[in-house]
Amino acid sequence: MTFWPKMLKRAFDREPIACHLYVTDQCNLDCHYCTEYDNSVPHPSLEDLKRWIRKIKELGCIRIGLQGGEPLLHPDIVEVVQYCKTLRLRTSLSTNGFKLTPKLVRSLEEAGLDSLQVSVDRMTPIPSTLKALKTVIPKLEYLKHSKIPYHISGVLFSETLAESRQVLEYGFSEGISTHARLVHAGPDGGLRVGAGEKAALSSFIDSMAEAKRQGKQVHTTGPILDYQKALLNGGGVDWTCLAGYKYFFVSAKGEFWLCSMNRRPALDIMSVTPDLLKSYFHKKACQEGCGVYCIVETSMFCNHPFRFVLHEAWDRLQQKASRLWNRPSKSFS
Repeated sequence: MTFWPKMLKRAFDREPIACHLYVTDQCNLDCHYCTEYDNSVPHPSLEDLKRWIRKIKELGCIRIGLQGGEPLLHPDIVEVVQYCKTLRLRTSLSTNGFKLTPKLVRSLEEAGLDSLQVSVDRMTPIPSTLKALKTVIPKLEYLKHSKIPYHISGVLFSETLAESRQVLEYGFSEGISTHARLVHAGPDGGLRVGAGEKAALSSFIDSMAEAKRQGKQVHTTGPILDYQKALLNGGGVDWTCLAGYKYFFVSAKGEFWLCSMNRRPALDIMSVTPDLLKSYFHKKACQEGCGVYCIVETSMFCNHPFRFVLHEAWDRLQQKASRLWNRPSKSFS
């Protein structure tokens, strides 16, 4: 069975879709908004990672995302990817790109990596985020000669907004699927943006939606663009969070978490059962204003699969029609 029929089946069955596995807590950068690194914690062993991956597969997941920290810091990252692929898990990896080399890119390709996300916030580095496109453009050149599908992903907040448009323009001009998403809400569910910034961010999201309609490679689904608009404008979105059920996280210590922001119940992943996963099929107090978009997207997909698929199918049809008719493309503004 190919991957997408499996995905659709998961919207109706009682098994999980995906897991994010932190292969390390260590990172080579110190982005001010990030809460997902700790350089005092040693890398988990390859043996432990393999045990956790087997358990993730046994629980029913069909996708795994390798996260950090910076996952490329783990000395056995290629072997980790290879092992995921031997278990027929669709495997992605998120990186800041700084550690990419031609040799590593070739090794990840040979290992079977299905997709790579390169996290970039601005064109130029600033103290709050060093994830700058100008720094990693040489690294992207290595990927252009690889068969690994990859995309550029940014985080939107006050200090990145001014240059995020330039990042998108670069991605579009190079034929690289690109997007930027609102920074995660704080623990209180409130977005860390002011009233004036909300208008600018809302305009930016509208521009991404328009760019997508024009046929440009925006790496965000229509439902998530709508959701981000609702976050900014205070509109309600009716959904039931499936964190811990259809999508869960495993820490670099082997702990089961509902998601990256809700790090409960911190159980040993080896003790998790299908019944425990199913017990998290309910709305959660923390889902208001949630910015863990992998969780939001999966929840929206499973809550209303036909609505979600039709929305995205219509968007893609518009994209293809725009390319086919070769209409003059407006600048991204």
